Amino acid sequence: MTPPLARLLARRIAVEGPITVAAFMADALGHPAHGYYVTRDPLGAAGDFTTAPEISQMFGELVGLWAADTWARIGAPNPVLLVELGPGRGTLMADALRAARTVPAFRAAVRVHLVETSPVLRARQAAALGGADPAWHADVATLPPGPAIVIANEFFDALPIRQFVRGPGGWHERRVTATDAGFAPALDPLPSAAAALIPDPVRLGAPLGAVAEVSPAGRAVARWLGERIAGDGGAALIVDYGHDRPGAGDTLQAVRGHGPVPPFDAPGTADLTAHVCFASLAAAAAGAGAAIHGPVGQGAFLEALGIRERADALSRAAPDRAEAIASARDRLIGADAMGTLFRVLAMGPRGIAPPAGF
Repeated sequence: MTPPLARLLARRIAVEGPITVAAFMADALGHPAHGYYVTRDPLGAAGDFTTAPEISQMFGELVGLWAADTWARIGAPNPVLLVELGPGRGTLMADALRAARTVPAFRAAVRVHLVETSPVLRARQAAALGGADPAWHADVATLPPGPAIVIANEFFDALPIRQFVRGPGGWHERRVTATDAGFAPALDPLPSAAAALIPDPVRLGAPLGAVAEVSPAGRAVARWLGERIAGDGGAALIVDYGHDRPGAGDTLQAVRGHGPVPPFDAPGTADLTAHVCFASLAAAAAGAGAAIHGPVGQGAFLEALGIRERADALSRAAPDRAEAIASARDRLIGADAMGTLFRVLAMGPRGIAPPAGF
């Protein structure tokens, strides 16, 4: 059966012509009635993918302690907003707040705010965080003023991207068209002025046929973070998979049932993501006034925060779970697992020492 969103997109393309990859991605993930994130809880064994907070409580606990330590470094503002972008089931925030209780002054100062558009996930977050009295927002623009520590774990990879392909006369934007068999990529016949968005090393140096990706939405959020930190104080921690420097390549991917599927197949039924360009996020935030730290590998970051010591402590408390705890630790920090592919970037005020882990 054809998904309802596929019928809507096919009609849109029939009227407007082929749409950008960004427009396809935005509707596939966030359509108010049929978008992937709007209609389901995608996490866990019964869902489509698993994130670090769902692998082990150690991840969220260490992020919570990082937040408490960073709060002290920026002057211990009271109150302080503890914000998570795309908080999933609320698991990371619940673990972070539990760890934050070891720093009572920080926990007392915290006001929890969640940026989430999915009604399904908001319900899961409410169940996990009822005692924390969280406030929800559909967009960062509605967060109240004041110092904020912002956490974004696997948030930027799901923001829409634009794709371009280099031809003999310039960069042509890739679009999505409708066919009898479904949806397929197509190229604008003329070079695009929007290719100016591509970082110079790629735009000027990539070979013919190369694919370049940019995320205007990601850059906009990073710019907002930089402005917010420079103006109101605070910090941000971004954890995601991607690359430190600009590079060419088609990284758009779709996952359903913990396995890859074609990215333009059955929109609204699979998770769509692309690798994050951390250099672009850093440049946007730095241009808005924030200091940048990293990126570093997730493994190195978590080891610096004490994940091995935390794993040992959990194993002593629950010897029957020692093997599972060690396996989760290795999955989070191993070079052949999440430890290298996942990168960690921090933003903070200028003029203070780098935060823990950097």
